[in-house]
Amino acid sequence: MTEQAPEPAEPIRRRPGGRAARVRQAVLTAAMEVLAEEGVARLTVAAVAARAGVNETTVYRRWGSREKLVLDAMLAGSSEGIPVPDTGAIRTDLAAFARALAEYLATPAGRSVARAAAFSSDDPDLAASWQTFWQSRLAQAGVLVDRAVDRGELPAGTDPALTLELLCAPIQTRALLGHRPVEPDLPERLADLVLDGLRGGRAEGWRS
Repeated sequence: MTEQAPEPAEPIRRRPGGRAARVRQAVLTAAMEVLAEEGVARLTVAAVAARAGVNETTVYRRWGSREKLVLDAMLAGSSEGIPVPDTGAIRTDLAAFARALAEYLATPAGRSVARAAAFSSDDPDLAASWQTFWQSRLAQAGVLVDRAVDRGELPAGTDPALTLELLCAPIQTRALLGHRPVEPDLPERLADLVLDGLRGGRAEGWRS
């Protein structure tokens, strides 16, 4: 009787991303949760590591410091909560971005980030992290203005960072001070006000 050849073993199926990606996501999720509950000032690596189910050494080995972990968590949270839209027109792009910002600032994590950003820190490392955070977010969202310039919707030389600051400042002020609500039509109204100013030929004069 002829023995049958053994069937080939099935290949090992590995999850996309691997353990390193899963650990990173777990730590960032834990950091965003602690950030929402405790705020930036009270966030500790020990609390994040415990919630993520990893050792503190794992967190330090990947991020190096508490400040870099805070920065990565804030960037991850704001990128998820405030995506950069691409509607094909600058007015609807700006309105969608403003609405996403208002919704994000209404969450515990968003309020925590906004409140921490409103106060200066004596910690130079944390201050540097804040600067990196704002530069990164403005660079990501600035593509809205760049696309509009390419489409001829805005004048050449329009400053993306200042455009977004003008759009977002009223929403951030209302979220922080709570003196006025964010009305449903506020994103569109702000988009119109910003565009009226930019298209009035003052974009170069406003350039920072």
